[in-house]
Amino acid sequence: MLKRLLKCVKGYWFYTLVTPLLVLAEVLMSVLIPYRMADLIDKGVDAGNMDVIKSIGSVLLVYAFISMAFGILSGIFSAIASCGFATNVRHDMYYKIQTFSFSNVDKFSTAGLVTRMTSDVTRLQFAFNMSMRMAARAPANMVFALIMSFRINKKLPLVFLAVLPFLGFALGFIMKKAMPLFKKVFESYDDVNRVVQENVRGIRVVKSFVREEHEIEKFGAVTGMLKALSMKAERIVAINFPVMNISMYTCSLGVCWLGAKLIVGGEMTTGQLMSVMNYILQILMSLMMLSMIFLNLTQAKAAGDRVVEVLNEEPDIKNCDDPVMELKDGSIRFEHVDFAYAGGKNCLRDLDFEIKSGETIGIIGGTGTGKTSMVQLIPRLYDVRSGAVYVGGDNVKDIDLKTLRSGVAMVLQKNLLFSGTIRANMQWGKEDATDGEIWSALRLAQADGFVRALPGGLDYVIEQGGSNVSGGQKQRLCIARALLTSPKILILDDSTSAVDTATEASIRKGFREFMPSVTKLIIAQRISSVKDADRIIVIDDGEISGIGTHEELMASNRIYQEVYESQTKGGDFDEPQAD
Repeated sequence: MLKRLLKCVKGYWFYTLVTPLLVLAEVLMSVLIPYRMADLIDKGVDAGNMDVIKSIGSVLLVYAFISMAFGILSGIFSAIASCGFATNVRHDMYYKIQTFSFSNVDKFSTAGLVTRMTSDVTRLQFAFNMSMRMAARAPANMVFALIMSFRINKKLPLVFLAVLPFLGFALGFIMKKAMPLFKKVFESYDDVNRVVQENVRGIRVVKSFVREEHEIEKFGAVTGMLKALSMKAERIVAINFPVMNISMYTCSLGVCWLGAKLIVGGEMTTGQLMSVMNYILQILMSLMMLSMIFLNLTQAKAAGDRVVEVLNEEPDIKNCDDPVMELKDGSIRFEHVDFAYAGGKNCLRDLDFEIKSGETIGIIGGTGTGKTSMVQLIPRLYDVRSGAVYVGGDNVKDIDLKTLRSGVAMVLQKNLLFSGTIRANMQWGKEDATDGEIWSALRLAQADGFVRALPGGLDYVIEQGGSNVSGGQKQRLCIARALLTSPKILILDDSTSAVDTATEASIRKGFREFMPSVTKLIIAQRISSVKDADRIIVIDDGEISGIGTHEELMASNRIYQEVYESQTKGGDFDEPQAD
């Protein structure tokens, strides 16, 4: 873990290495102060010599100001290094996530990735900053103070050494017990993040079903678990402070008792006792600081493991060594394809069919029958478990991913619009698209009319998630964005479900007239949406139940007949308007 995280210090090694040196200089100045203070008390205060008091006092002021200057510089340098480190970690994580396939994202979950990039990295940043300063200060201060106290008197520092085994045992116990709990705490943060994201994203559904109380209970359950785990971990951590206090008081009393005996015996002066006590307190404070470092590093270790897990994750889907860089046409072939999501059983079984370039294919099937899973194999968003998918005559595993996905445009039912202008959203389809090209795509998607009516037209600002446009408008904007990619294959995954039948018929007419060479796959619930397709694929429980034209399926496929009858008898079937 440490080796991987250290790579993220790139660009900030100077600040990272100089900070501990500045801290050492600060500590050196601070430990010289008690040493000279003994002379101030013995030769100045006890002797009543103001010249000595002024002379040594001036030196102590110089030491203090130099120590402060080094401390300020170390603080500035550590802030630069830690912020740069956190920036690099987030940068590397974000870029790594962009390479993930859908299965990689499924493994971590969206909420888990967000938590790792935010709170986990923040915890690492704090630990990195603390390591540069406190982790350098505490042991250095302890060693320097111990050396100086032995120079003054060789007996008194032994009091401190006597409590070391007790402190070591206590810290080891705390770390051993707390580490597993902190790992569970961070996992609970993922759950909290997931619940909050789901609630905020689906707030309209929550309101429409009056389920606020249910969501509050759900949130209370995950936060309650987080609270319970956090309290359990913190109760163990809290042992640290009484342990340190006992050690400090024990050392102070021991030093006072032994020091008084040494003064009475003439082996020590009052000033020397004050200096040694000061050093003992510095040593104990350093130990307390070290214990805090260990505890924070325990938490940082758990966070670091989660971050490095993302950084070390290899994408399940990547290019082969010598990929095909050109998509020849929009033909598609499924060759005995089986597919399953991670850890599950096959949800698609033995799919075997061929689609010619330029064909319009309708796909019908009930909810959960595998329609979306099937079309996601075409741009290789997932890989097949067995069999093969061919596009343009080449196995999708042999085609360059960017080439493949640039040639396959997918419009989902719940496609996403990004916050920004309509123009900026359209340019996701083609980065250098002109306004003329954008308007052409909008006309083909039957979206130009309402866009012209919006304040600012193409400059109208879409709010996050497209919340300020209707469902049908959002779907048509997403279709227009996909058309701007000039795809060889266009997949509409129930993406006209919020569009009225007349508008949908106009969209289909535009596809036939202006995109004859593009292969079009239309997943729909309404038979009216696919009735005029060249062929229709009927999927049932992950298997192909039938393939043919509307007339052929009406004559031979029971499932298609039942769907047709349920829609026509229910008055939910609209014949397409005459073109």
